[in-house]
Amino acid sequence: MNITVLNGSPKGDLSVTLQYIRFIEKKFPMHKFNYINIAQRIGKIESDNELFDSIINDIKNSDLIFWGAPLYVCLVSSQYKRFIELIYERGAAEAFAGKYGAVITTSIHFFDHTAQNYLRGTIEDLNMNFAGGFSPDMYDIMKDENRETLILFAEAVFQNVEKKLKVSKTFKKLNYTMPKYTPALPVSASDPGGKRVLILSDREYSNDNMANMIDRFDKAFNGKTKKISISSVNISGGCLGCCECGMDNICVYGDKDDYMKFFNEEVKTADIIIFAGEIKDRYLSSKWKLFFDRAFFNTHMPTLKDKQGGFLYSSIF
Repeated sequence: MNITVLNGSPKGDLSVTLQYIRFIEKKFPMHKFNYINIAQRIGKIESDNELFDSIINDIKNSDLIFWGAPLYVCLVSSQYKRFIELIYERGAAEAFAGKYGAVITTSIHFFDHTAQNYLRGTIEDLNMNFAGGFSPDMYDIMKDENRETLILFAEAVFQNVEKKLKVSKTFKKLNYTMPKYTPALPVSASDPGGKRVLILSDREYSNDNMANMIDRFDKAFNGKTKKISISSVNISGGCLGCCECGMDNICVYGDKDDYMKFFNEEVKTADIIIFAGEIKDRYLSSKWKLFFDRAFFNTHMPTLKDKQGGFLYSSIF
């Protein structure tokens, strides 16, 4: 069968996750594997319509799609998330309908179930047939017994495709439409008492639910808030998973963009932080995912300890 591998790692061919699929290829040489480094090339894929169309054409000619991705902050990388958004934005979802999809995610077994659920939900939203999911530890492939488990997983996936077996959907199709939000009567405004209130959004909202929600919250603090769209911040790209920040909390991007400066000077100095954004494709936008991923330059330090936080969620109407 023809198998297309959508590689969700920014590391491309050096991805640990990809090695699991490469191992499957070696053990099942009767199948043809086509690898596409989605996350690593997302900038080119987004800007080059011909490249995007060629990827969609590969999907149309495939019997099975492997969605392979490492875990990035409880989900897939922002680059991979952006590709899923492009599928819908460019009307390419139909190419996936009826195809079989399997998921391999690697992690240290910390919230890997959320990435698995997200990708399975994506497969089901695209009207694909779910063929199986596998979530090993990053280094499981180094052990004989875990490689045997991987082979059994692959055998089951191929059998599902060859026999055209179908399983019931796990996640209900989502309806993202919602009524128009109309703020209630004014309430008495609060004085933040010297506390710095920061409202972060993924883009500038205007004349929609999120704009009204942000305005409503702003007025609740006598207008004494600071509003920033992260789309206005110079961010060169998504997290590369290089872990260079592990030594001294300095991102490999350095001063090539303004993310570290923005996070240190605006986010970390706020006392109250509100995260505002629309839900799309079962998550917030890829722009928000970019923000969360790049914050990993702080590694696992509790940089927002003792701060108050809240979320404003919306959808289209």
